[in-house]
Amino acid sequence: MPDTSVIRKSSLGTRPFQRFAQAVVKLLGWRVEGDLPDVPKFVLIVHPHTSNWDAFYGLWAAHAIGLLARWPYGFMVKDTAVRWPVIGPLLRWLGGIGINRRSRFNAVEQMTQVFAQHEHLMLAITPEGTRRKRSHWKSGFYYIALSARVPIVPAYIDYSQRRAGLGPVFWPTGNVEADLDFMRAFYADKFGLFPAQASDIRFKSAEDEVERAAVAAA
Repeated sequence: MPDTSVIRKSSLGTRPFQRFAQAVVKLLGWRVEGDLPDVPKFVLIVHPHTSNWDAFYGLWAAHAIGLLARWPYGFMVKDTAVRWPVIGPLLRWLGGIGINRRSRFNAVEQMTQVFAQHEHLMLAITPEGTRRKRSHWKSGFYYIALSARVPIVPAYIDYSQRRAGLGPVFWPTGNVEADLDFMRAFYADKFGLFPAQASDIRFKSAEDEVERAAVAAA
């Protein structure tokens, strides 16, 4: 079972800091869009992820909209990383949840347990898993949502229109292609800093994903 003591609301989640973040976003020439989801727990996916600048703009936008003040949050990292000197404490402070890759429980099962133990939780994931272009998304976020029976909230950092925000609450159905069609349509007009590096919105193997979806939804 991962150490969940790192899951908490932002210590900067105050109204004065939210107003400060809104001013910073405006000063940068950006805007935030969308409404906070009316659900107690969810998987937040952020796409496209093509630059280290995504974290800078994304965090200011998240504070400006009030996202990090309302939900305890976390993101997944290897459990060995949270034990590294210097980097480990920083990852834990930021909300890094150490996932044991050697456990008999895979990452989906471990995070399903984490969701079951929390009344409120936002798990943030970049489905590409890298800033480089890939032929597909990693599918873990999808099966975590299915298995934990929580929705997915798509978030974006769109450099083409200098905007960042949240999309609608989306409940995965287990119909992989239909759900990916929704994602493709939602992200069609949103571009990263380096658009050519954005990964394709598809999973590695359609047949494997259909089988995994059936297992996760059981």
